[in-house]
This record gives sequence, structure tokens and C-alpha cells, in this order.
Amino acid sequence: MDRMLQFFLGRYIRRGTMTVTTASGYRFTCGDGTGQPVALRFTSRAAERQVLLDPEMAFGEVYTEGALIVEQGTIADVLAVALDQPDMAPRWARLQWWLRYLVRNIQQFNPRGRSRHNVERHYDLDGRLYSLFLDSDKQYSCAYFETPDASLDDAQLAKKRHLAAKLLVANGQRILDIGCGWGGLALYLADIADVNVTGITLSHEQFEVAQARAAERRGGGAPAFLMQDYRDVPGPFERIISVGMFEHVGVDHYDTYFKRCAELLTDDGVMMLHSIGRSEGPGITNPWIAKYIFPGGYIPALSEVLPAIERAGLLVCDIEILRLHYAETLNAWRERFLARREEAAALYDERFVRMWEFYLAASEMSFRKQNLMNFQIQITKRQGVVPMTRDYIMREEARLRGIEHGNRPRLQIAGE
Repeated sequence: MDRMLQFFLGRYIRRGTMTVTTASGYRFTCGDGTGQPVALRFTSRAAERQVLLDPEMAFGEVYTEGALIVEQGTIADVLAVALDQPDMAPRWARLQWWLRYLVRNIQQFNPRGRSRHNVERHYDLDGRLYSLFLDSDKQYSCAYFETPDASLDDAQLAKKRHLAAKLLVANGQRILDIGCGWGGLALYLADIADVNVTGITLSHEQFEVAQARAAERRGGGAPAFLMQDYRDVPGPFERIISVGMFEHVGVDHYDTYFKRCAELLTDDGVMMLHSIGRSEGPGITNPWIAKYIFPGGYIPALSEVLPAIERAGLLVCDIEILRLHYAETLNAWRERFLARREEAAALYDERFVRMWEFYLAASEMSFRKQNLMNFQIQITKRQGVVPMTRDYIMREEARLRGIEHGNRPRLQIAGE
């Protein structure tokens, strides 16, 4: 087993420096000797066997169960090395990828009932968990770092501002927020203009918090939050926005999603879609992520999204790719989470803490070292709805900053 592990890792780890100690005490180093060295140790033969047979699934599992211990560096450092390699996966790992690709449509089949169940698995965890690491507005999606030293709160506010600028928000509009989370974006939109915002979610936890935040709003104009599937919400709307929800739709439902958006959007309306994407072609959801973190979830390639937009009769007006913004967001979340890991363990247990540390670290390094990014797609139903050049985005952002710095009180989480 020791020699097999050394052979496998020696062929795979070509860059960086990784030292491995097996359960029997055998020690070897692989890589080219560059970069920050990392060291890990297996505590059982079973864990080594798991990693050899199914590395994509098993690596996260053995770390979560405590059968893989990082002795030098952190799990994020280990993953930075592991995910920064040329493609030298063994043949059986490639076969596993293709088998998973063949059944991905089944795993992503998300009718109403299954969609609700998938949301409950992740978003209906103890609400205090997310307060440990998210910003004060509980934005659980990619932030927008206008400067390298921006705080997480500033970057999340900049994300909302950036999207609102592209959405061209104006008084009197009806706005739909698909996948509204804890309500922060809907509240922001209601705060910058006299608009009628409807936010929909399938998470009980998020719905209750969003409703409480709306109830605390003074002076009227509070968004309406509904526990409703995007397929069932009535329209019409002059503006539609969806941030961090499209990853839960599933490839077989893209046509349904965009056709429904086309039905809901007025002829002079604008839609903004903000989602994680992959810069290469269609792929699969990492099996560990699918099993433990986001069941039914999938990160799409633009080549899978754009044809569905076209088939719905919609027009793409603008696409912006945010490359390392989510890596910086995840880094901030991971640091904040680990700073309060004892509180997370008190809510759940140490196994849960290791699982979420692995999730945040693996996600961050997937953006830093591999092919993930975020895309923002601006969509209309006809030509001439948005300006011909992108200059208006900066002008709109400047206008919104002025509103933000006005006399209105800063939005707060319910109960703060």
C-alpha cells in the first residue's frame, strides 16, 4: 500500500512540495521542491485505500473523518498544491469522471419537491452558523473587490451596487429577486429607489430572517418575501435579478428557467444573472461537494447557459467575468469561520467544522488554481433597452454611492 500511494501521488504531484506519512510510518516527498512545503499523515490503511480508489470523493471524506491530518501548513495549503497540478489523473479516476458525467442529468434533476429538499440540506442549517463568517448583510455569494484592501462588508456592498447599476433600477419598477437569500439584496434595491421588490426563496431559515428584516424597515417600501419556486411566481416584472441561485437549477431545467423569466419580464425589462461558472466546457459537480454540501447543484459553462437564453427568445446585452473575486470572498469566509471554529463546533461538532473548512478551502482553491469564475449576464427581450456603451455602469455606481451615503439608516440583520 505504501508503494502504491507513493507511485500514485508521485505521478500526480508534479509541482510544489508535499510530504506524506502513511499509516505504517513510511514517509516520502513528491513534487518539484518549489513553493511552500506541506505535509500530511494518514491514520489508517482504509483511508489510504479510499483515496487511491476514488480520490475526488475520498480526499474530503478522510479529512472530515480525521483520518487525514495536516502536519505542516493547512488543508487550504494542501489543496493549493493538489489543485495546481497538470492533468495526470490515473485511468480509473478518468473513468469515474466519465461515469459521473453520464449520470449528471439524474443528479441534477430538480423538480419542485427535490429543489426544496436540496435547499433545506444546505440553507436550513442553524442560522447562527452563517453569522459566524458572512458579512453583516449575510451575502452568501461572490463579493466584488473594487480594491485589494477592501473589507468583506465593503466588497459585498460593492457587489450589490454593481448589479443594481447594470439593472438600471428606477422608481416605480416591479423587481423580482430569484433566490433572495436572507433578503439583503432586495432590501438594498428597495433602499435605493421607490420600487416594489418581491424576493423568493425555498429556505425556511432564510425566509423567516428576510421577513423579519422587512418588518423592521421603517417608512414603508419593504420588499415582499415569499416561499415560492421560480416556476410558480406570478408576474410581470420590469426587472429580474438572480444571484447565486442558478447553480441549483440543473442543466435539464435551463430551458424552463429562462422561458419562465421571459414570461415574467416586461418587453422593456432588464434581467441580471449572477452565477458561478466554469471557463472550460461542460463538466460534473465534484462528488464530495454534491454529497455533503450542495446536493443537486452544478456549476455551468457559458456554452450550456447561452443556448438556453437564445432558445427562450432573450437577448444577451452584456457578459462580465469576475475571476478571482470569489477566491478572495472565500478566503475571507474561511478566515472568519476558523477564527470562530469553537462556536461552530458548539453548534454542531468537530467533524462538521472539518467538513466546512474543507468545503471553503476547496472552493477557494478551485477559483485560484483551476477553471472556476463568476459571470454576470445582462439580458433583455429587445434591442435598445440598455445604453450602447458600458460607461453608464460607472455613472450609475457613482449615483448609488450618493444614495448610500445619504440620510437613510444602514440596513441591519433582524435582531441586531
